[in-house]
Amino acid sequence: MITSASNGKIKWVCTLREKAKLRKKEQKFIAEGCKMFLEAPADRLCEVYVSESLLKKDGELETACKERLKKVPYEVVSDDVYKKMSDTVTPQGILCVISIKEAKLEDLLKATDKPLFVLLENLQDPGNLGTILRTAEGAGVTGIVMSRDCVDIYNPKVIRSTMGSVYRVPHFYTEDLCGVIDELKAKGINVYAAALDSSEIYDSYSYMEGSAFVIGNEGNGLRAETIAKAGKCCYLPMEGKVESLNASVAASVLMYEAYRQRRNVK
Repeated sequence: MITSASNGKIKWVCTLREKAKLRKKEQKFIAEGCKMFLEAPADRLCEVYVSESLLKKDGELETACKERLKKVPYEVVSDDVYKKMSDTVTPQGILCVISIKEAKLEDLLKATDKPLFVLLENLQDPGNLGTILRTAEGAGVTGIVMSRDCVDIYNPKVIRSTMGSVYRVPHFYTEDLCGVIDELKAKGINVYAAALDSSEIYDSYSYMEGSAFVIGNEGNGLRAETIAKAGKCCYLPMEGKVESLNASVAASVLMYEAYRQRRNVK
């Protein structure tokens, strides 16, 4: 059992949790909690740390974790050390290091002849990004593309809010979001920019063919050049005095409209 927070492994895990630069360099991130451990792909599970108290619990989730622990190597740490490692107020007692796996656009374009993408420009809120990933899985989105200035998807707050979807929804960062839009359009995919000044309501379009939604920064929306590059725009009509919706809510409405249109078509 590791009982000192000054242990080299523990210090490395804490730094990995806090520093995006280290995550990028090591190509690894932290996922904490029973659900995140149980759903972690076996081929990407690098290290596992378990608190001494978790091993003494017999709840449903703890029992499931202990069953999986029979098949993977892990380190036991004292409860005090685990609190130092944890990013949560009420730690569940299990934390794993996962290898990063970013998708490639060319592979996603081969996956289906009618893909559905979500492109994110300068999104800054970890909760918004996590919610978008989770909703994307539910709506059958092909992949998420993020501009390089978006919040780090491997931030622990993002990881928690994805509820495991980060393992399953293909995603990648790009240095040139407009270049990705060009590539999608060249493949016959319709690109729709979510913009308040659009004259087209979101449900006036058909998303039965390959489609991509572009969502902008929470405060400033999309850049003018990105809107122009997309070519098509849409907006969500609203009652009352509300001017706009939260970025993740707007993205969710758009994703599920595409899903609604497609779900009964074989």
